[in-house]
Amino acid sequence: MAEAARTDEAREETSAAPAAVALEQVVKRFGDVVAVDGVSLDVRPGEFFSLLGPSGSGKTTCLRMIAGFELPTSGRILLDGRDVSDLPPFARDVNTVFQDYALFPHMTVAQNVGYGLMVRKLPASERTSRVADALEMVRLGHLGDRKPGQLSGGQRQRVALARSLVMRPKVLLLDEPLGALDLKLRQAMQIELKEIQQEVSLTFLYVTHDQEEALTMSDRLAVFNQGTIEQIGSPAEVYERPATAFVAGFIGVSNVLEGEVAARITGSSHAFTVRPEKIAFVPADAEVGDSHCTATGHVREVVYLGAITRYIVELDEGGELVVMEQNLVTSSMEALQVRGKPVRLRWERSNNRSVERAGNEGSETDPERGGA
Repeated sequence: MAEAARTDEAREETSAAPAAVALEQVVKRFGDVVAVDGVSLDVRPGEFFSLLGPSGSGKTTCLRMIAGFELPTSGRILLDGRDVSDLPPFARDVNTVFQDYALFPHMTVAQNVGYGLMVRKLPASERTSRVADALEMVRLGHLGDRKPGQLSGGQRQRVALARSLVMRPKVLLLDEPLGALDLKLRQAMQIELKEIQQEVSLTFLYVTHDQEEALTMSDRLAVFNQGTIEQIGSPAEVYERPATAFVAGFIGVSNVLEGEVAARITGSSHAFTVRPEKIAFVPADAEVGDSHCTATGHVREVVYLGAITRYIVELDEGGELVVMEQNLVTSSMEALQVRGKPVRLRWERSNNRSVERAGNEGSETDPERGGA
């Protein structure tokens, strides 16, 4: 009982603690362009929180305002409960890791990592100790004497991470830090970065346009669209229960049907989404119960992706559905032979998620100063 009481007290203290980062109705305008339009969010201490969205959605502008590189037009930015909206970057207890690493090529790895400590005029012995600790955190303790030009892309990224970690900020801001890496290295670094974050117990605020990256690493994420947040939640919540058609389409592959087509399938014209992996091909005479939805059509296109195959089905009722199947026994030739064939689809009615249709579902070309 005493242990349970202590646990409850710890939970109350955590919930009562101020957010590591808080944005309150933040607006940022660049001339006539509204890059961020009334954004509010709370990032919990020790959380890996991602800002996810297409180019021009406002996510990087939010990160730059938190870092102090841009000042909000209106609204407030708080770090650990303290209003820092008007403070310069050096007065904020945050550090930023950029995509381009920004390492000094003439310095060794250890000198790059310790540069900020030298600027702060810490004693040489303390600098040496903290640099060694930071390099061990990122698994580069044996490479301190090398120059950046002698390292791989992934190693240079870890040096940039160590340079920020050595300053011991309360919040680490990461602006698409893996964007310059190839696919396999990027996937490996996603897992490694999450492991490092858990080891150091720092708050990470991560900007990306890569949905898989955000789903892989985040404790929670905010989906941005045209300067506003469409949804905040855990990866599973955002993927399984998208709040809007934009979120459903941007996070993974989704299907959205509405109007007469939706009414013929579900009995309601309200827009709904169903994930492609939830839909199955069934025989034409397969039994369909009240708990199922069903539709018929023909396969317009087949995309063989090795582990899975993606089928695009034109529905007889109108519209299209994307269906994904694991290739447990199917070869590429067998998958491609389905193109043009009539099919029947079935899925659990419980997999339908009602979504709201926005007036404008977002654009990849919206202007925003400072990047995506």
